[in-house]
Amino acid sequence: MERNEIESKVNAFLVEEMEIEAGDINDDAKLKEDLGLDSLDFVDIVVIVEKTFGFKLKPEEMSSVLTVKEFYDYIESKMKA
Repeated sequence: MERNEIESKVNAFLVEEMEIEAGDINDDAKLKEDLGLDSLDFVDIVVIVEKTFGFKLKPEEMSSVLTVKEFYDYIESKMKA
């Protein structure tokens, strides 16, 4: 899967499932502080990522993911593994 497809799918579920304004999503946006995601949202994201990309997020790995760009990078690295 190409990087632009990963970004498109992530952005789509952030807008549709997490109800984030599309204009608020950019590489430097912090998932918690800027986009307002909380721990319950991350539980939903685990399910959405597994359904969309076919792998489970590991909480210990996600703890270092702070921005949207880092989230794209994390998913991209898992897709290549």
